[in-house]
Amino acid sequence: MTDLRIRAAKPDDLDTVLAFWKTAAEGTSISDDRDGVERLVARDPEALILAERQGELVGTVIAGFDGWRCHLYRLAVHPEHRRQGIGGALLAAAEERFVGLGGRRGDAMVLTRNATAQHAWRAAGYSPEEQWRRWVKPLTES
Repeated sequence: MTDLRIRAAKPDDLDTVLAFWKTAAEGTSISDDRDGVERLVARDPEALILAERQGELVGTVIAGFDGWRCHLYRLAVHPEHRRQGIGGALLAAAEERFVGLGGRRGDAMVLTRNATAQHAWRAAGYSPEEQWRRWVKPLTES
């Protein structure tokens, strides 16, 4: 894993990240577009964390902190690079960020149909809280 580089995304990375998510991430949300990700990086330049191997993007995680809670989104590893510790390295970087900001608990958005992701999150020490259900309302028309 010494050849793995973990770093914060820069504005120049955003098109690459969006293309990467089409291959490596499952599902999309209303903010998974250039404008949404650009706003994220402009507001919190350290939130979008990338993993690179030999200059190639192989993983991402969004480690968002709102001053109160630590939220994890878009943990994605390229299918050809899975089971090599990349997801764990990304989560370690995200958790280190959260602790440095004073965060006390990380939470992750995980699709119920994504068994692979659920296994990965459990292996990383996360567990579902079945008593909660996410409620959403689009604020703009698509």
